[in-house]
Amino acid sequence: MADGIFITGTDTGVGKTVVSTALAILLRQRGVKVGVMKPVTSGCIERGGRLVSEDAELLAAGAGIPVSDEIAPYLLREPVAPSAAAEKEGMRIEFSRILAAYHSLAERYDFIIVEGAGGLMVPLAGGLLVADLVKLLALPLLVVARPGLGTVNHTLLTCFAARQLDLQVRGVVVNGFPENPGLAEATAPHMIDSLSGAPLLGRFPQVTNDSPREAAEGLALWLSGQPATRILLREIGCD
Repeated sequence: MADGIFITGTDTGVGKTVVSTALAILLRQRGVKVGVMKPVTSGCIERGGRLVSEDAELLAAGAGIPVSDEIAPYLLREPVAPSAAAEKEGMRIEFSRILAAYHSLAERYDFIIVEGAGGLMVPLAGGLLVADLVKLLALPLLVVARPGLGTVNHTLLTCFAARQLDLQVRGVVVNGFPENPGLAEATAPHMIDSLSGAPLLGRFPQVTNDSPREAAEGLALWLSGQPATRILLREIGCD
């Protein structure tokens, strides 16, 4: 079975998909046969009469593989918590289906990047949360945080919750770090590194591009030139 990492965020909109895609690009460039997965996507668009996960499309493009039902098992129209979106559409998210899809991918790839929905406490089905899915998949976590005011609190809460649930946090990356940080941005990474109980594995720059794909490609290019990237890949289990 493949090794893998589950990428979660401290909140929605922190750039999990761009970070996940950049890592997929980077690993593929290094000769790793990388698979990707977006188990649940809410806020899907309709194209050609069917729902499409743009996140899954971006991840698959980064890995250089086609999108399949295994990569994106659950597609939901409403841009709300998956449990609420699924209920509105008369659907129930089954963890057994996600687990089967993950195992199928793990048999064919060397390393799997799984991107969650929002943060660890996002409800997926009934009383089951994203954290419960992480535990079922038995994957370690990489936490993506934003750089601004409030991120220390959100990141520490995420790491604390993970530890309470016996989930392993391999590290934290601060994404979208500005070129000219203010006091909040400049001081947050050190506080996260010293207080979260998980190593800070990177301050990823703010990449401004016309599309998420270009942003992911730009981030992958930046990462490929950073000596610390080797440490990042080693800590997530793919050096």
